Amino acid sequence: MGRRHKGRPIDGVFLLDKPPGSSSNYVLQRIKRSFGAAKAGHTGALDPLATGMLPLTFGEATKFSQFLLDADKRYQTTVKLGIRTDSSDADGEIVEQKPVSSDINEALIAKLLVEHFTGLIEQVPSMFSALKHNGQPLYKLARKGEKVEVKPRQVTIHKIELLAFRPEENEFDLDVRCSKGTYIRSIAEDLGMLLGCGGHVKVLRRLESGPYKAESMISMEQFEALLTNLENEPDEVRYKTLDTLLIPSYSPVEHLPKLSLTDKQKEQMFQGKPITIEQPEDLYRLHVQSDDQFIGIGVVDDNNTLRSKRLLNTTA
Repeated sequence: MGRRHKGRPIDGVFLLDKPPGSSSNYVLQRIKRSFGAAKAGHTGALDPLATGMLPLTFGEATKFSQFLLDADKRYQTTVKLGIRTDSSDADGEIVEQKPVSSDINEALIAKLLVEHFTGLIEQVPSMFSALKHNGQPLYKLARKGEKVEVKPRQVTIHKIELLAFRPEENEFDLDVRCSKGTYIRSIAEDLGMLLGCGGHVKVLRRLESGPYKAESMISMEQFEALLTNLENEPDEVRYKTLDTLLIPSYSPVEHLPKLSLTDKQKEQMFQGKPITIEQPEDLYRLHVQSDDQFIGIGVVDDNNTLRSKRLLNTTA
């Protein structure tokens, strides 16, 4: 028998603008309790220092979290030159300080960004990342003083742009559009080394994750203000209002081509029966013709056979 979750069986995605200083799991649990939700998860943690886009999935939407984990991201960051830290960000301990050369300018930084941080590149993830070694997150090993060999990994920088350079503060701002698994801290660390003075991430903000844009985010302050306004309302009213903040469960896979099924085909799908269908080989978002109900995702193989890949827990 599967684990029974306490709480309401609600489905959808909540786009949180994560505040600084809080862990991703902390804000997830806070919002999950407020919704009274039975099941919730996040789609790629942000460091406590980082702010911005943190999609939270509820109920059936959690089945499609991997699409958001694998999606491209967009960040804006402030890099501080002259100081290296053990975590490559402002939350770490200072390990080295060097003077910043007056020869460093916008043209030089832009040149290095093109030469070293554009397209397919290799990164060595920080020991303070959430990557796992023998089942343990690297950051936990780092806090114990343990060091392990971290292998380089390939990531793609689709676009990296210098937004501003403030030489009097030894700081500059970057806008980075990148593939999953890109560590902005590693860019700051490596770029600082190329400039001969070291550097670290002072500010980090995620603006986009997959299909979700910054203007759709809800801040914790906005959410808390809404909760305050609803505190004297009955549960039914409070939950009904909060549920309007959720976007559809299919939004993580909205980029997939839509395939509408008849009621009979829907029944066959939930019975695990293959369906012969004249569609190109591809992964599809499945809806029902009669009411446009989203029921999951399926794949059409080279024999024109549609098979389920991930279905919602719904009645056939």
